[in-house]
Amino acid sequence: MQYSFGEQMNTIIEENLKGIANQLRIDCIEATTAAGSGHPSSCLSAADLVAALFFGHMRYDPKNPHNPNNDRFVLSKGHAAPLLYAAWAEAGLFPRERLLTLRELSSDLEGHPTPRLPFVDVASGSLGQGLSVGVGMALCARIDKLDYRTYVLMGDGECAEGSVWEAASLAGINKLNNLVAIVDVNRLGQSQPTAFGYDVEVYQKRFEAFGWRTEVIDGHDMEEILEVLGAAGLGEQPLAIIAKTQKGHGVSFIADKEGWHGKAFSKEEAQKAIAELQPTAKSGLAEPIPAPSDLPAPKNEVPTSYPPISYKLGDMIATREAYGNALVRIGEADERIVALDGDTKNSTYADKFFKKFPERSIECFIAEQNMVGAATGIGTRGKVPFASTFAAFFTRAFDQIRMAAISMANVKLVGSHVGVSIGEDGSSQMALEDLAMMRAVEGSVVLYPSDAVCAEKLVEQMALHKGVAFLRTSRPKTPVIYNNDEQFPVGGAKIRKQAAGDKVTVVGAGITLFEALKAADVLAKEGIGITVIDAYSIKPLAADVIRGAAQKTNNLILTVEDHYPEGGLGDAVAGELSVDGIKVHKLAIRELPHSGKPEELVAKYGIDAAAIVKKVKSIV
Repeated sequence: MQYSFGEQMNTIIEENLKGIANQLRIDCIEATTAAGSGHPSSCLSAADLVAALFFGHMRYDPKNPHNPNNDRFVLSKGHAAPLLYAAWAEAGLFPRERLLTLRELSSDLEGHPTPRLPFVDVASGSLGQGLSVGVGMALCARIDKLDYRTYVLMGDGECAEGSVWEAASLAGINKLNNLVAIVDVNRLGQSQPTAFGYDVEVYQKRFEAFGWRTEVIDGHDMEEILEVLGAAGLGEQPLAIIAKTQKGHGVSFIADKEGWHGKAFSKEEAQKAIAELQPTAKSGLAEPIPAPSDLPAPKNEVPTSYPPISYKLGDMIATREAYGNALVRIGEADERIVALDGDTKNSTYADKFFKKFPERSIECFIAEQNMVGAATGIGTRGKVPFASTFAAFFTRAFDQIRMAAISMANVKLVGSHVGVSIGEDGSSQMALEDLAMMRAVEGSVVLYPSDAVCAEKLVEQMALHKGVAFLRTSRPKTPVIYNNDEQFPVGGAKIRKQAAGDKVTVVGAGITLFEALKAADVLAKEGIGITVIDAYSIKPLAADVIRGAAQKTNNLILTVEDHYPEGGLGDAVAGELSVDGIKVHKLAIRELPHSGKPEELVAKYGIDAAAIVKKVKSIV
């Protein structure tokens, strides 16, 4: 049979890629065997897919992973990290010998990928999150008018996670044809076969139900892989490639066999496996890689200043509304700002930004896990994403928040409707755990404004700060007590009332600051002075300010918070200052709250002015 020149060239390309795939398999086996741990079988199943992507399809600069128009690759099945590392080594970014440092303390080639490596945008390994990140990246490409595509390699096991389908839904709604999900259906999970095994139609039908175009392929047939990848970007729909593979493919004694997940080969087993793969293995170093488009990169410049704010002392403005005002104000000067919301924007007041800047606004609907994941993806592209919802609903996205921190992501979270002061909606809507949750996130900043000026200035601080930051906003209107030019640095606090002879330092934030000020007036009439501090920065805490005040008030502190006692403002203060011989007393919500009017609930649960007066009298 005679073959055309084109057919011959295709055959050569396919054989080259098969050889590279086997070299990647060898690299993964050698690395995990040297480490004595890892997931080589999970790497082997996806090696053909990764070889086709990195050496036969994706457009990127192998020497510059940060090129703004490189195609993006997200390894959602993060336990296959050695495969990702091997691909970049074979692309020439670093020497192959470095792969043998896998999982060592001195090496950034960790057991699961993190952005300590320049070619990793986000940490992965907590399964089910990569597609959300990919959605954020794909949305950002549209915002920046760039033509890079985002590829997300997923495991079939992680498709049991609901967050996958939250992401699939939003991608379908937004017709993200620059997004490709590749599901490595190797049928074997960690402890047993996956729920659907090789019933690939299950995955196909699910993606199609969310508005995706799908292709089912043999994940080890290089011709099929290249053919479906070549159709990426066609039409309006995102593309899901359902690839049927074998776990441990290429190594006969483990292929499609249970009991090999997360198990490294012994040296003898590794030698036997490599002997099978070596005859057809080929390095990827000489392979030409298509360059990314030479489109202008987004500026993503930090503005020198933001427009001024304008409130009058005494104005009654809820801090949640001030957040909406601030977002619009800084968005006018800062094109990096992108707003996301979970169908609460008319309550969080993010709708102000949505109306002003629809091209930088993303409605994520009631899917908080995906909202945080998408925000993380957007943050990798030089933007500053602000994601807002009721603070209570961020609890269901805590793993995404935790992974954002591990990803060193630049994500801003804004939670409204906090504490019993929201009133009649009842306990399911009351965020009473959010400070504890956000304080526990490594490297996070946790902010809690009391008035509109403070809220607006803290939004500015969040935009300028690199990392995960949380703003806690309140539902009730509160009076403006600060001048428009007041500054609120992260880690600061404001002494609102202080006099010689004060007996106790009372520390509040949000609505309890105003209760403390009322209590100060009542106590003053009885000859008892108290110092009142606005601890607007919960983490980092202005420990020096509070300590200095406490030393003038008999080393007595009373914290008052619209939050449960565990992990909130009181614990933050006690954790910093109890070692100094300072006694910290706490007023907090100590039982499951009920519906009622805000003022009734603040009184019933012991955080109003009367409760403060009573407590101060009991400890002086």
